[in-house]
Amino acid sequence: MKFIKNILLLVLFFIVSSSCQKGTANSGTVQTAPTNLQVTATVSADGSGIVSFTATATNAVSYVYEFGNGVISPVASGVTNYQYSTVGTITYNVTVTAKSSSGLTASKSISVTVTVVPGTPVLYWSEEFNTDGAPDPAKWGYDIGTGSGGWGNNELEYYTNRPVNAIVQGGVLKIMALRESYGGSAFTSARLLSKDKFSFKYGRVEARVKIPAGVGTWPAVWMLGSNIASAGWPNCGEIDIMEHRGSELNKIFGTLHYPGHSGGSANGNTIMITNATTEFHVYAMDWSATDIKIYVDGQLFHTVANSAAIPFNQDFFFILNVAMGGGFGGPVDPALNSATMEVDYIRVYK
Repeated sequence: MKFIKNILLLVLFFIVSSSCQKGTANSGTVQTAPTNLQVTATVSADGSGIVSFTATATNAVSYVYEFGNGVISPVASGVTNYQYSTVGTITYNVTVTAKSSSGLTASKSISVTVTVVPGTPVLYWSEEFNTDGAPDPAKWGYDIGTGSGGWGNNELEYYTNRPVNAIVQGGVLKIMALRESYGGSAFTSARLLSKDKFSFKYGRVEARVKIPAGVGTWPAVWMLGSNIASAGWPNCGEIDIMEHRGSELNKIFGTLHYPGHSGGSANGNTIMITNATTEFHVYAMDWSATDIKIYVDGQLFHTVANSAAIPFNQDFFFILNVAMGGGFGGPVDPALNSATMEVDYIRVYK
């Protein structure tokens, strides 16, 4: 009997031992460290201290940047912009660490020489649209539906928060208007806004945008006063940094709306550019307590004197949208089935 017990114990030992060995041998996938880590840096020539970094590596799922000045930042996509603030010409040793899904890492360092000119505006806020997927919910919300009477302009679209109408792909935000019957409307599109997430007073805004083509399209990069819920429109103020209508190809509108100057009597101007629908252009605004200036590609085309008498001395938030038709957009080409506005970035400088 004792002999049988010993045999059984011996068999049990081998079973347990074999099970443990099998579990160890197959407990996970092969762990591979990132390879072929490449890091590039493009330094802005305007003295702002902004550097555009791109890191890529095989088997990497995330990256960490050490910018050489004590600042360390995780960057999931490997693509980021960073602004150095120390005045002068300084060389920084920047180290990027790539991390695999299994936690293994690889690092690479590069030297970056940056010039910061005194008095150059400092980057205050930016949206670079570098992470694929839905727009960052920490920065953007959505207007949904048609609004009252087509957002007050008899527009034809129904605004949604669907990926088919707004998505970040390949480093740009794409707002896509589509001809489809939806919610009683003939088109769908998206209207993103930073209300209750980001607003500011005074500074410089730059937005790099490619406008959609097609008669009846009405893309815009614009701003509203954060007090719109209590003050209403136009008492809250509106700043249209860029508007375009497809029926007047390449004509860019820059406009301010406020009491006494709203709707058809708004305070605005226009400028003709080339390749508005096929190339990116930088639409910009300088905003201070004394004036508001609107530009395209560095060319000033509209200035409004600011004062306490008009509502442009408070916080404003951003809106990005593509409307279809309406009082400004006009009749839509019956053959137009889709239109896409691409936004590379929006930056606010102080």
